[in-house]
Amino acid sequence: MHIEIWSDIACPWCYVGKRRLQTALEGFEHRDAISVTWRSFELDPGAPAQRQGDGATHLAEKYAVSRDEALAMQQRMTDVAASEGLAFRFDIARGGTTFDAHRVLHLAAAHGLQDAMKERVMRAYLCEGELISDHAVLRRLALEVGLAEQEVDDVLDGDRYAADVRSDERDATTLGIRSVPFFVVDRKVGASGAQPPEALLELLREAWPADAATR
Repeated sequence: MHIEIWSDIACPWCYVGKRRLQTALEGFEHRDAISVTWRSFELDPGAPAQRQGDGATHLAEKYAVSRDEALAMQQRMTDVAASEGLAFRFDIARGGTTFDAHRVLHLAAAHGLQDAMKERVMRAYLCEGELISDHAVLRRLALEVGLAEQEVDDVLDGDRYAADVRSDERDATTLGIRSVPFFVVDRKVGASGAQPPEALLELLREAWPADAATR
């Protein structure tokens, strides 16, 4: 069974959703028969290489709320993340385009390292204050998870996997995906948002083929 998750590195709920999926898979009887693919989705396709100003100011402008309200929103998100074992640091987060990071994730997928790369870039962005649009940062993180130096440089120095990122985003549009994370199982059933592990486990059981044991 194949799970596809459309998500963005800059999406805090996507990191929470990743943790909750892991919990759901731990309780799924057929977890050894599951494959997971992370699909590209940019929350802000027009984002600059580095956004000026802090995250709270940007959030306040985006949702037309006060800065204090934006800080309260960040704190609530931080508390949710903490319940999943994640230490979000919105105070040091550095916003910017995630397009090249998605390209590197496609390279990682080609080498069976996509989940490790996804974990690393999300932690770097949401917990460590790394600028994910910075090629030097991406290169360092990619090497940490075991990708080959020359291949990483080839991707970052050119446009390799750009078409794959755009293809994922077109698929999202075709499937009607407008917010992330979005989980799709075998292109049959889907769920939007960082659902509780119990709901994701129910989704997996619903999608599991009834005749799978006899195949």
